[in-house]
Amino acid sequence: MSNTRPFSATVGPGRRPGRRRGGGRVPAVTAGPAVAAVDLGASGGRVMAGTVGPGELVLHEAHRFGNIPVTALGTLHWDILRLYADILAGLRAASGRFELASVGIDSWGVDYGLLDSGGALLGNPVHYRDARTAGVPARVHAAVSRPEMYQVTGTAQLPINTIYRACAR
Repeated sequence: MSNTRPFSATVGPGRRPGRRRGGGRVPAVTAGPAVAAVDLGASGGRVMAGTVGPGELVLHEAHRFGNIPVTALGTLHWDILRLYADILAGLRAASGRFELASVGIDSWGVDYGLLDSGGALLGNPVHYRDARTAGVPARVHAAVSRPEMYQVTGTAQLPINTIYRACAR
């Protein structure tokens, strides 16, 4: 694991995260099932392994990696194959130290990949920073007003939202 110092959050009335009664850090829990969490951010990602003990959650960093988009034929894309390889490397590192019971993935959810009927990715997902959505919000709001869209979606109307990305296709 790349980070040998685990993060610990101890819960309970009057308790401070990462502290034990009488001082000192909460010891790492290294036995028993763990869960893996994959966090994909705009500029980087990481895989964490978490273990739960009586009144505590201990997080262990398994792998950290950069998330750098690539340009192909004038379009900015997610480097999906490298991200996939880094996710697998992180899960291998976590499973080498812990018995994993489950995996969860969190990402910035405005981009998407289209899949065929067999589940295969049809193309490299376009990055939300790509210029293809320029002018699209105005076209969308000519058909659906901002208040109406907010009433239906409950989300702020940002130019990077999925609706604009889908309409830019």
